[in-house]
Amino acid sequence: MQANFFRLTAILLFVVTTTFAQKPAIFSKDDKAIGGYDPVGYFTEGKPVMGSSDFTWSWQGANWQFASEKNRTAFKAEPERFAPQYGGYCAFGMSRGYKAPTEADAWTIVDNKLYFNYNQKVRTEWDKDRPGYIQKADKSWVEVKEKK
Repeated sequence: MQANFFRLTAILLFVVTTTFAQKPAIFSKDDKAIGGYDPVGYFTEGKPVMGSSDFTWSWQGANWQFASEKNRTAFKAEPERFAPQYGGYCAFGMSRGYKAPTEADAWTIVDNKLYFNYNQKVRTEWDKDRPGYIQKADKSWVEVKEKK
């Protein structure tokens, strides 16, 4: 009985720690902003394009990768134009006040801004009221951005 109590306590501690673990301002996987995908590619190719370690640039504490020197140069010139909103975290999650990871193929460009979602199912929900969710997420991001 006592062993089960300690096991349950350890599991709960893990869940709470992972849920409320500090997260950086830029969503990264394997030390690569937005999982190593080229943010410029979403605008120029209209799809997720994997970046290359040959074309890396550090910006806002994250390592961004690009598919070409041309894309890296474009990003360096105007990072705010190409960087995803909410640091690449899920726009739907941000509308609810938290940072959630995202998938490269669950993305949308709205008013020349790149937004990611947790997955395709969440993006479908987010699509139902983009303006409303963006408005809520913009307000949340101000508070949540620096919270790790």
